[in-house]
Amino acid sequence: MTATATPGTSGTDVRLAGISKTYGDFTAVHPLDLSVPAGSFFALLGASGCGKTTTLRMIAGLEEPTTGTVELAGRDVTALPPYKRSVNTVFQNYALFPHLDIYENVAFGLRRRGIKSVKKQVGEMLDLVQLGDLARRRPHQLSGGQQQRVAVARALINHPDVLLLDEPLGALDLKLRREMQLELKRIQTEVGITFIHVTHDQEEAMTMADTVAVMNAGRVEQLGTPTDLYETPRSTFVANFLGTSNLITADVLDTTGDDILLRAGDTKLTLPATRCTATARTGEKLLVGIRPEKISLTHADDAGTVADGRNRVTGRIAQSSFIGVSTQYLVDSPAGSGLSVYEQNVERDSRLVPGAEVVLHWNPAHTFGLDAAQNIEAGTDVLEAVPDAREAGT
Repeated sequence: MTATATPGTSGTDVRLAGISKTYGDFTAVHPLDLSVPAGSFFALLGASGCGKTTTLRMIAGLEEPTTGTVELAGRDVTALPPYKRSVNTVFQNYALFPHLDIYENVAFGLRRRGIKSVKKQVGEMLDLVQLGDLARRRPHQLSGGQQQRVAVARALINHPDVLLLDEPLGALDLKLRREMQLELKRIQTEVGITFIHVTHDQEEAMTMADTVAVMNAGRVEQLGTPTDLYETPRSTFVANFLGTSNLITADVLDTTGDDILLRAGDTKLTLPATRCTATARTGEKLLVGIRPEKISLTHADDAGTVADGRNRVTGRIAQSSFIGVSTQYLVDSPAGSGLSVYEQNVERDSRLVPGAEVVLHWNPAHTFGLDAAQNIEAGTDVLEAVPDAREAGT
């Protein structure tokens, strides 16, 4: 599976060819081909135990691949130790030296290489991460987000071709994590080098990355831009793991023309043929997918106001939850039970309460189709048991 390079970027391609890693009888990473575009922000996304950190460690030289090769800028570095690869790694725990101030933490890599005049480079790096005024503080005097920025500056000052980030924001609280997502993206854009970021946080990956590889059980399930992955998932795992999806089992009635006609319960639905990743055959089944925020909710008394041409499902509200920016509903219907609907709180209809009869409706172009042979629940539980202690936390 190969990502497409973005024209006009700088930095170095990372290419993995047939890379795999096994520990005894357990395969952490199945043979994998992957190309990371030069100068891009690339994310390896997946739940614990999926192999993403093991893949990152093989790029860094911290793990020896069982099979395959690692190339940086077209050079095979598979047999090279970490210090001979032009990569630096930023870890979740920052790994700052507590006895050194921020200035000396950032300067450490240069001094280790025997560079004596470091003032200009350290100053530039501290300005890049917006910590110039805190240069003489110790790590314990900084917030978690500030410490993480120091760790990034210390890695970047060595001018690596590739910066590897292993769950760098995992220890931060939600608000600070969101701030740091934007900060890391800003830094990557300014320096223009390749960032490869490992995370289990879907929002984090989609916020920062140009390209995301969704990993599952040691394999890349799907690779693409955040928009492509979210709008056009190619498996139930991706559909469920990236946000929330309503997946409805439906019978195929007709496949002629540009649309696929289906029946779910007593309801007919339309699916654009170009939005279906499975082979649709009349008389067989498909999974019809629709994101909760794509659905509009109308009280049954106003059903006549729903525009023609929209997919329509009747049902009854089972639960509602007000969460500020939106209200989240669960609706039971003949087409499926527990369908999720997210309605923005702009003009709330006071009649939309549990027990109310409603019509769910949406633009057919927002529907996607998947192979019904897949596990409809795949990807819904991101806290699956880790099959091997070596993969804990990956």
